[in-house]
Parts: sequence; C-alpha cells; structure tokens
Amino acid sequence: MKCSAITGDIFGNHDCKGHKECHDRLVSILTRLPENLKTYTPTPASFEDLQRVHVPGYLTWLEKQCVKHVDFCMLDEYVYTGGYLENNQIVQGFLDPNTYINPCSYEVATYAAGSAIDAVNRSVDGECCFALVRPPGHHAEADRAMGFCLLNNAAVAAAHALTHVDRVAIIDWDAHHGNGTQNIFYDSNKVLYCSVHQKDTFPHTGFIEDTGRHEGEGFTINAPLVRNSGMADYFPVFTEIFIPALERFKPDLVIVSAGQDVLSDDPLECMNLVPSDIGTLTALVRDATERSLTFVLEGGYGLSHPESIRTIFDTLGKSTPAEKPTGSPHKTTTETITLLKKLHCLS
Repeated sequence: MKCSAITGDIFGNHDCKGHKECHDRLVSILTRLPENLKTYTPTPASFEDLQRVHVPGYLTWLEKQCVKHVDFCMLDEYVYTGGYLENNQIVQGFLDPNTYINPCSYEVATYAAGSAIDAVNRSVDGECCFALVRPPGHHAEADRAMGFCLLNNAAVAAAHALTHVDRVAIIDWDAHHGNGTQNIFYDSNKVLYCSVHQKDTFPHTGFIEDTGRHEGEGFTINAPLVRNSGMADYFPVFTEIFIPALERFKPDLVIVSAGQDVLSDDPLECMNLVPSDIGTLTALVRDATERSLTFVLEGGYGLSHPESIRTIFDTLGKSTPAEKPTGSPHKTTTETITLLKKLHCLS
C-alpha cells in the first residue's frame, strides 16, 4: 500500500516540560519513520470543520482560555518555539489536572484536527495516511476538553468524511476508552465505533452495555479488558468482534485512533503488548477492508512507542497476514467476547 504521514514543527508549540504528553514523544517517533516515507505539511481545520462535532460556544471559550494569563513557566526552563511572552515568561495553565494549555494551544489543536482531515482525504484517494499529531483527541467531548485532549481529531475527520461518503468506521485501540468519540457519534448509524481498552481506568467509561442510542443503537462496540491483557486477548476481540462488525458495516473509510499506551513499557497503563503486536492489529484491520486506512495518533508514552509506529508503516507496506498469537486469553476476555457476540448479533 502507498503510505504517507502528516506532521510538522507546529506541534512543538503546544508543550509542557515534564508532562507525559509533551512534544518529545512526537520527536522520538519521527526518528523511526521509514526513510522514503512521503510526509506532508499540516494544515488547520476551519471553524466549520470543527463545529460539525464541537459546540461553537465551546470552541470560542477554549480559544479564549488559551490566551488567558493562567500560570507562568520560566522561559529558561522551557523549550518553546512560539506563542505569547510576558516579561520573558510563557503564559501557561491547566483546564483540568491532566490537560494543559498555552497561548498557542488552540491554534495547534486546529492543526491536529486539520491534519486528520487531510489524512482522511488522502485515504479516500487510495493512500494510507497517518496523522502524526498532538495534542491527541479521543477524550475531547463536543463541549469539553479532557485527558490531554482539546479537540477530537478523529471525530472531526470522520464528520468531514461523512460529507463525501456514507459510512465511517473508527477502530480505537488506545488503552483508554475514547469517551469523546463515542459520545459524539452515539446517536449515529453512519459511524461504527469500536473500542478495546483497559477496564477500570481513566476515563471510567466504555462499558459493554454501551451500544449506541436511537438510530445509533448497535453502532458502538466496547471491549473492556482487564489489566495485563496481552495479544492473546486482543487478537480474538479483533477477529471475533471488530472484524465481523466491520465486514457487516461495509464502511467507506476506516479511521484508526492509534494509541500505543497499550505497550508493556508504557508508564501510564498496564497492558502487555509489544511493538510487533501493534503490527498484528494493523494487519488485521488492513485485511478486513479494501479501503486505504487513516491513522490518527492518540496516546503512547513509553520508550518502545516509536518502534511501534515504525511497525505500523512496515506492516502496511507488506501483505503478510497476521499471525495468531500463542497462549490463551483471560477468562474474562472470553466472557466479554461471548457477551458482545450476543449483544451485537455476531456469530
């Protein structure tokens, strides 16, 4: 498959020294990209693009919050490439205990969402494209920033795609449930949202029983897994639940909310995947559709994160099928799969 990425220096303008979701995580990824990979410059999403999923009043409020004088970080302690300075200091603050902002954050977030849109457009044209952007997005609600996320990049991209295509599927393998993405499309039968995530962790959503509402009933599939789940657990979730659901839904576009905090060395969560497992998940989704895939970067904070991103590109460049892992899934995983089959009428 022809592959490309979208990324740029603009994302360094949203940064906070010492924070897990800092610009260094993206810089480290860029060092492991394939040498001949085509890379495009990011472009911002328009207000019209954003308000397809976000409340206009929230967008106005968020932009204003980003330019307020909330707190101060000394310039000589902080690497920064742009933004508002006052008395040689960078104005910075937090919207909640996890989610920081500075005067450039709103602008940077529009570039993250716009890059996701561009990645979708390239995928529709037959090119697998990875929006290597930050801040991440899948926790952002229609009217609320949350969990490092300001704007919901994958949701904005999906809503844009729906102006051109009929059906979009979103596969979210981040360790945390994408509460924002789920809620934005919870009433829609145009978006199939499938999330596999660690159970009983932030944001404490994504229950098996959450299947959609009204016209969206049955178009949300949540597979919460217990701590320390490995590939023996993820593989059957994909092969017995997500892939059959994709094949039944027949999407015109597949977006992967690619969060690699499922890796065993991630400092935030407790799952047991390794970079090659991310390649296996990629192969499973690749082989489930004839469409070119869109990837949007979500979480991932461990040392092996860059290697897992490289594995995604390497997998897309091959046609080797995914290999079934050794070992057995947790009993709770088997129970979850059984219940999901019943809830979603998957044989």
